[in-house]
Amino acid sequence: MGGLAAAADLARQGVQVTVCDRAAGPGGKMRQVDGIDAGPTVFTMRWIFESLFADAGRSLADHLHLTAADTLARHAWVAGGRLDLFADVARSAAAIGDFSGAGDAKGYLAFCRRAADIHATLAGPFMAAQRPSPLDLVRHASLAGLFRTAPWRTLWSALGDHFEDPRLRQLFGRYATYVGSSPWLAPATLMLIAHVEQSGVWRVGGGMRAVALAMQGLGESQGAQFRFGEGVARILVAGGRASGVVLDSGEHLAADAVVFNGDTNALPLLGAETAAPPTARRDRSLSAITWCIRGLTQGFPLAHHTVFFGDPYDDEFDAIFRRRSITARPTVYVCAQDRGEDDTPPEAERLLVLINAPPDGDTGGPTAADHEARAFGLMQDCGLVIEGRGTTTTPAGFEALFPATGGALYGRANHGPMASFARPGAASRLPGLYLAGGSVHPGAGIPMAAMSGRLAAARLLEDTRARGP
Repeated sequence: MGGLAAAADLARQGVQVTVCDRAAGPGGKMRQVDGIDAGPTVFTMRWIFESLFADAGRSLADHLHLTAADTLARHAWVAGGRLDLFADVARSAAAIGDFSGAGDAKGYLAFCRRAADIHATLAGPFMAAQRPSPLDLVRHASLAGLFRTAPWRTLWSALGDHFEDPRLRQLFGRYATYVGSSPWLAPATLMLIAHVEQSGVWRVGGGMRAVALAMQGLGESQGAQFRFGEGVARILVAGGRASGVVLDSGEHLAADAVVFNGDTNALPLLGAETAAPPTARRDRSLSAITWCIRGLTQGFPLAHHTVFFGDPYDDEFDAIFRRRSITARPTVYVCAQDRGEDDTPPEAERLLVLINAPPDGDTGGPTAADHEARAFGLMQDCGLVIEGRGTTTTPAGFEALFPATGGALYGRANHGPMASFARPGAASRLPGLYLAGGSVHPGAGIPMAAMSGRLAAARLLEDTRARGP
């Protein structure tokens, strides 16, 4: 997403752009396995993509078929209970009232107001800035507003201000995993993700890969050239600045600047050791074990997005981030990609099933088959039976797909009040080398990575103008 966005922005400004990608097509982590979306599955912050296309004189609606979701997600607990969240806040509040009482319904409405306030405080001075600092936030936002974002409190602690039912704290604590983190370690600031989802979640016609294809088409319409199946072996440096790349084939491509869209831990592999600080193993984000399945389902009415919560919830994150293992009863996420609002299952549906994992894999001894039995057993305890199995990807598989990540899918974990400021910005330490992707500011996720590409393109153009002809 970052590289595609940067390519479109730079090309429309008259820059000669060549995109090199060792994969067979666009998208990076937004990939498909056997026709099944095997990466990101939630499309939010539509306005970022509408702006990208509009700046190029195009309409997003002409290139993507997006359907607004009424049901954001369905949730079930192995200990009992089922709850849907909706795009309509009042409808969600009513459902929560039926689920756990009027007090939690009232708490949910207060939580929504708090999430909206945090988002309003940070959207401009933090998310849209090239690399903000705490001082920048003080300059651009009121101290009272920053105080309300509560970066020194954990998300789990702050959720206790709003919800008595521990199942609801589980549900909303899961937002920490959207950026690869633990709700017991991530700041309460991440409550803003709730506001992002309430502002709109869309299903994408043709699957999530259609987003990548549309962005490739946008870049090509502006003059960008794409070379797939041609990985970069090394970043060239001359006169103290990036001067091009060497492809795996040995071909040299000279350039005035290079935009690197990948995990910044891979930069030393490309000969750019000093371009960005490394992310220590202990600071890496979540990984996952995923299963891509075409199969039959019965016994539980899946929504497009369904989460099955295990118990105890805290052990899931203690296992991953302290013991470097996977708990025996992990939370299971299922994306039923062929389902709409009517919940009607096709005869054989496409499913992405996911459990969280430490980035370097489970060091505790169980095999991927053991974890599969546990995950599918938990879903069965909640009523869902899936007939059929498919392709498994483990943390080691993600490391092979995305070198030097250590299997981490979100770059640096967002743990502690200063973690958001620890990600590198658009300009690397090596002049002429710019950074995009989920491991740099403003962070992981489809819209954030796309925004990082736009920030990288803008910074490159600013520096080019400052250098002069």
